Amino acid sequence: MARMQFLELTLGPVVGGGQTMADVVLTDGVVKKAFVWGGLPGETVRARVVKKRAGIIEAVVTEVLQSAPQRVEPRDPKAYLSTSPWQIYDWSFELKTKADLIRQAFADHKITIASPPVITDHRQCDYRNKMEFAWWWDNDTQRVELAHYQRGSKGKVVTDGSSLARPEINQAARQIRDLINERGWQARQLKTLLLRSNQAGQVVAQLYLTDQQLSLTEADFIKLDITGLELIYSNPQSPASVISKRLQVFGQMRLSDEIRGLSFGYPAESFFQINLPVYQLALEQIATNLLDERPVVDLYSGVGTIGLSVAGQRPLKLVEINQSAVAEMNHNIAQLGYAQAEAILAPAEQAVEYIVNNCQLIVDPPRAGLHQKVIDRILDQRPARIIYLSCNIATQARDVALLAGAYRITSVTGFNFFPKTPHIENLVVLDLK
Repeated sequence: MARMQFLELTLGPVVGGGQTMADVVLTDGVVKKAFVWGGLPGETVRARVVKKRAGIIEAVVTEVLQSAPQRVEPRDPKAYLSTSPWQIYDWSFELKTKADLIRQAFADHKITIASPPVITDHRQCDYRNKMEFAWWWDNDTQRVELAHYQRGSKGKVVTDGSSLARPEINQAARQIRDLINERGWQARQLKTLLLRSNQAGQVVAQLYLTDQQLSLTEADFIKLDITGLELIYSNPQSPASVISKRLQVFGQMRLSDEIRGLSFGYPAESFFQINLPVYQLALEQIATNLLDERPVVDLYSGVGTIGLSVAGQRPLKLVEINQSAVAEMNHNIAQLGYAQAEAILAPAEQAVEYIVNNCQLIVDPPRAGLHQKVIDRILDQRPARIIYLSCNIATQARDVALLAGAYRITSVTGFNFFPKTPHIENLVVLDLK
């Protein structure tokens, strides 16, 4: 096994992580599971091993020997595995696969549901309102290029943009790349480029630097067709784009978008939904599922877009751990004139006293799912309805199983917030038995 670099495999089903799975029989008869990117069920492929652990192999397809009928050509042939590995799935197969993965996640916790509908606006590309690029130094041209990290390695792949991103984001990324090359900067002085746009096409950008001495001028900014630009020093020791020091700001860095007829503001680095048209379809369903006029408690509320856009004028508590998000939430509450809304800065598990019997609960937790203290409080107080939106169907199914003694599933609906990727948003409505 130590010498094995390539495998010939017949691929099996798609699993929760988004890869296809295959069995690999070693020369000593030991069977290992291979999790493979870049293939479809039923295909015979040649794959390069990128990682080996006890009982598990991870691999990336390098050659398709026999293709599946659901395979399509990727729009980003060089970079699709980095950003959107399901670009090779045809549209109907993607939607069916996501529905089946939701059903299977619940089956893994002994909950039987039918494969749910997966709601979409049928826009497969040009939908992302936020994109992050890495940088690459081309030794031949002595230029900096936009890049994405390669899946399964520490390498990078050069790109001119992403087919997932809104066109104005790709245009701004190229303009900033060209400006950097005009200034003669090198890739080692740069970390990442984060761009965000609103539905009106305005773009703001944050350029994360590892060199605090770099700077731009107002004349440089005017060359760019964007609303705002911020230069940020980010500690080189951290692989993430953390804000260590804000160096320069040009223009206006705050964006706003209309959601269900209401205007919401947010800064570039804050959490805000990536695909607003499909998000609004989910909000419509959440609003439809609210009960009468009883108070609403919205946990993990971000800048407040869910609770503030669906609760009407019901009494509303919004709980969020991020300080800048709560500041923006308070701004949104004031702008909307929502007198009965209160923003609470706290982790959800330290604000469980707001979960009471006569409330209805909206939760949109991070990938880790609900904290055990939140689940314990729900089971103690037993609010009549829980509306649970999740970006991780595995932890959502686990949480629903923990609540199953007191709650029944009223509805399950998937939402394709992230076409051409394995990511799924799922909405479950739970009613007290």
